[in-house]
Amino acid sequence: MRIVDRVRALGLASGPGAEREVLLARIPSLRTGAAVGAVPTVARLERTAPPAWTEIRVLAPEGWLELIADVLALSPCTSVAFGRPSLASDAPPPGLDYVRTFVPEARDNPELRAEVQRRLAELCESTGAEELRGLSAKFLPLPPEDYANSWKKTWRPFRVAGFAIVHHDYAGRPRATDQRLLLEPGGAFGTGRHPSTRGCLRVVRERARSGDRVLDAGCGNGILAVAAALCGAEATLGFDIDSAAIPYAETLAHDNGVAKRCVWRVGGFECLEVADTGFDGVCANLFADLIQSHAAEMARRLRPGGWFAISGCRSDLRVSTLAALAAAGLQLQECRTRGRWDTYAGILPADC
Repeated sequence: MRIVDRVRALGLASGPGAEREVLLARIPSLRTGAAVGAVPTVARLERTAPPAWTEIRVLAPEGWLELIADVLALSPCTSVAFGRPSLASDAPPPGLDYVRTFVPEARDNPELRAEVQRRLAELCESTGAEELRGLSAKFLPLPPEDYANSWKKTWRPFRVAGFAIVHHDYAGRPRATDQRLLLEPGGAFGTGRHPSTRGCLRVVRERARSGDRVLDAGCGNGILAVAAALCGAEATLGFDIDSAAIPYAETLAHDNGVAKRCVWRVGGFECLEVADTGFDGVCANLFADLIQSHAAEMARRLRPGGWFAISGCRSDLRVSTLAALAAAGLQLQECRTRGRWDTYAGILPADC
């Protein structure tokens, strides 16, 4: 079941993003006349007033947009959008872009605003990135709109390393050489646009082979595991400490026809079992401190000769991260840098 269907079934609607729809109308049952033989009449369609929304908007440095999106994910059903609100809006300054989320007007109160500002203020200290100092949010009332579909005005399919990443309503024809990857945007767990995600997708496209078993550490919405399955991987195992990410991963795998080859778990590396070894490939799009602390664990899960795709590491932390990979016995073959983000590709040598 797609996420939007689950939201409908639960009667939930907490954001105007791609996978959450606001129920705007109730259709009452047919009412029959009192007299025998009376012609049944249909009650008029009753529509509730469109709910009012507040947009929370943050202007942030490129390369940190998904981290900001995670901060703005105020509940499991939060929608987060990237980029300027409309084509008529002023373009952001070079090197910056907008991250936006939405809350019902009824939830927009001083306590929520203070919580958002507190989360943003903590980012500089927790990451050590000075460019995140001084971030602030703007709170903007929105006019009524069909938010369930308005994202389609600006979101466009794009290509990454031979993957054509498209949404459900895409009517175009990918190139003959493209591998179609269906992704409905709106989640905060990986859109394919972040440099670290792009880097891992390139390695997966190049190295995943038919019959492979692939481990996706910190899977988020599962885009790397699903990409590996689309490249022919026989089985993938993804895990994430955020339980809200797993429904996205399940939906992504289902929509791309690889659900039977994808298994998802909630937890960190501790959720792996003794038998979870001998993987042909390991993907990890994680922050540098996690890569360093779990490098040996990732190496232990690979078979000798198996490949790895590791990203999420800032280039200024390259030396310490590569030292941790080498100490774990992982052999670096390529270091690719996009912006300030590194992607590492290599193998576990056959003699390990």
